[in-house]
Amino acid sequence: MTAVAGDGARTEPEPSGDAAVTRLGSGGPWEALYGYCRVVRAGQSAITAGCTSTVDGRVAHVGDAAAQTAQAIRIGLDALAEVGAGPADVVRTRMYVTDRVYADEVGRAHNAVFGAVRPVATMVVVAGLIDPDHLVEVELEAWLGDR
Repeated sequence: MTAVAGDGARTEPEPSGDAAVTRLGSGGPWEALYGYCRVVRAGQSAITAGCTSTVDGRVAHVGDAAAQTAQAIRIGLDALAEVGAGPADVVRTRMYVTDRVYADEVGRAHNAVFGAVRPVATMVVVAGLIDPDHLVEVELEAWLGDR
């Protein structure tokens, strides 16, 4: 992960009131192009951008919603780890699936990681994602308390 500013340059955490804001990019293919980063930590909260099964610029696990979900969650958890959060800190997830037929396998892949944590979760069926091979996109939010 690299700290990013709007132009993709490296930056230090920004002061924001009483808390620092840290923005880290993964170097993914759309971050600089569309002006976002992989994870932002603002005070006690850490939030990921939508994570898909894109690895090294290519969609992994084409046609396998469960494997795409597991990959997307790993990418999100790796980003959260960069700002000091772990799976037990996740308090909310959002899952976007391209067809309701994937709901059960996506939900079960989510449960494999978060079953003991039990964050609040939302799953929404969407018309499509940025790459037609993406079947699911996942967002994670974590609460770090006083850390």
